[in-house]
Amino acid sequence: MLIPQLLERQGVLPLYYHDDPQISGELAKALYAAGIRALEYTNRGQEALSNFGFLRSLCDRELPGMVLGAGTIKDGTSAMAFLDAGADFIVSPGLPEDVYDVTYSHKSLWIPGCMTVTEIMRAEQYGLSLIKLFPASLLGPGFVQAVREIFPTLQWLPTGGVSPEAQSLDGWFRAGALAVGLGSKLLQKDLVGRRDYPQITAATRELIGLINRLRVAKP
Repeated sequence: MLIPQLLERQGVLPLYYHDDPQISGELAKALYAAGIRALEYTNRGQEALSNFGFLRSLCDRELPGMVLGAGTIKDGTSAMAFLDAGADFIVSPGLPEDVYDVTYSHKSLWIPGCMTVTEIMRAEQYGLSLIKLFPASLLGPGFVQAVREIFPTLQWLPTGGVSPEAQSLDGWFRAGALAVGLGSKLLQKDLVGRRDYPQITAATRELIGLINRLRVAKP
């Protein structure tokens, strides 16, 4: 299954970083138990690359079918390093040309962050098909509704401030989002701090169920 199809099926792209590789691994296991088969590990700490390598090995051994992306990739050097470490796809907060060059040469999926129509046009000119709308909290579902007819071949992944509540999610999916990116609002700090992995699994499973119900109800 192609990665965009996988994201559409699960409706959410969980994203996180933790300094501790063991905790990073347990979070991946908790998400997997809830039905997640694609996640984004963000490049937001000194241990990100080494932890990513640990996660890659863990997924290959224990989590069959898990697709592992590297997020917060802002330059081509980082993109190369994470692809060499086994990243299945790359996510950026913006649209750096050198990341495009690296991912294109590796024939890897790149999901760039865009906030303006000009940036979306550049991404389309690059031949990209899945756009991360970032920060989604500033753009809102109305932005997708306003631009989707201009860019009928593109798919949308709102990320950054998306709420896991029904009203917020309903707005995004009615507007045409393929899936939503969720970080700390899904992997809540208190649950991670308590190592409450069963509750993280339960919350993620509940979220996937909610998204599925909203999609069924969507006209």
